[in-house]
Amino acid sequence: MHKLLKNRWALSTVVTTLIILVISVLLASVVTYFAINVVSTRVQEESLHLTKQHIWHNSTAIPGDPSYSLASLMVINTGGRDIVIDKLAVRGQECAWNDTTTDNKKFVLFSITNEPVPEDMPYVANFSYTTTNTVTIGTGQHTFTVASNDLVLPSGYTMLIYIVNPDSITINDIGLTVSITLYTAQAMYYREANVQAVTDSST
Repeated sequence: MHKLLKNRWALSTVVTTLIILVISVLLASVVTYFAINVVSTRVQEESLHLTKQHIWHNSTAIPGDPSYSLASLMVINTGGRDIVIDKLAVRGQECAWNDTTTDNKKFVLFSITNEPVPEDMPYVANFSYTTTNTVTIGTGQHTFTVASNDLVLPSGYTMLIYIVNPDSITINDIGLTVSITLYTAQAMYYREANVQAVTDSST
């Protein structure tokens, strides 16, 4: 009788151990699943795709400006969260959002769309810094606004950017490769473009 009682208690110990083990595994699984859910919902990856970069220089005098340079860039937010563009730079020189105090007016124009833009961005010689500007790209009309502060690009949207008279671009840069850099709070994005010559006949 004592032997049977001892065996009964041994079986109960095994069952109890298995129950504790199963419960521990289930609790660990639940905690892990909860942690992954919290991280995935609160932390979304920033991802930008930069394309259609160009830099043009027109050394021929035009009304109000002794020379004229222009850079273009298309930015697609392919990540899971909205981003803020803190700064734009051409050849390492920060571009002013809106500086019209000098003869060479320096400003940035942008247009945001949720439609695809397969066509290239064209050269525009007569951007206005006092009003909105409409540019035909392919078959679409895009309205550009002069920036006054950091730019916000929602997730899934595309931003078209023109930089008027970026610093350090001169006639001597025509044919050279120059960098265009975009800065956010999390990263910097770098592209290069050859400086193209523009004459009055091509504007």
